Amino acid sequence: MRQLRWGIFWLAAVVILATVPVKADVLDKTMKVGGTAVHYKVVLPKNYDAGKAYPGILGFGGGPQTMNVVDNVIARNFRDEAEKRGYIVVVPAAPNDDLFFEAGASIFPEFLKQILADYKIRDNKFHIAGPSNRGISAFHVASLNPDYFLSITAFPGYLWEETPAHIAAISKMCISMFVGELDPMGWQPLMQKQAAEFRAKGMTATYTVEKGQPHRLDTLAGANAARLFDLFDQAKSGCGK
Repeated sequence: MRQLRWGIFWLAAVVILATVPVKADVLDKTMKVGGTAVHYKVVLPKNYDAGKAYPGILGFGGGPQTMNVVDNVIARNFRDEAEKRGYIVVVPAAPNDDLFFEAGASIFPEFLKQILADYKIRDNKFHIAGPSNRGISAFHVASLNPDYFLSITAFPGYLWEETPAHIAAISKMCISMFVGELDPMGWQPLMQKQAAEFRAKGMTATYTVEKGQPHRLDTLAGANAARLFDLFDQAKSGCGK
């Protein structure tokens, strides 16, 4: 009887494990860029094939842009949809605590060149995205390295160096800007004005106010992160036109 009972438990365990969805692999990695150690994580699609090209996303952590924040943004905004849709997501932590819209931007484009050597990214171009400091970082890094990006998605975020050269650099990218209706940071007027200026220059830029949301947007997290990936998918064929 005891053997039968253990056999039943074992069979049940096998069935449960077989029905648990296989999550996308998340790799913890480090590379040297000009003598600086850069810690980053890579989300690989389920059943990843190193010989196949995948669409890629460069994401950023917010606030201090530490590895704890990297883990959070992967879990909150990127991992599940990357698994479903077959994306590679790369999220670096700020090297030496230098934020990516400041001195941390110096690791590019060398960091991207190494990622492209390690993984096949479709057309050698990424979508770049992030919230808050991450959104500002996305705009900044894309404006300094335009040859590597298809789209910019900031939720929230804006181009803080609004010079003609920086604007021209991102003019061919699909730009999506989101901000909470109740955002206490007061970014709404700035982002709305900037998006309007982009459109006036013939750029593809959208500005969306998320109803009832504060600075941290739950409407683009968890299951709602599908909205972000819809934008990435659209950018592959001309910003959804």
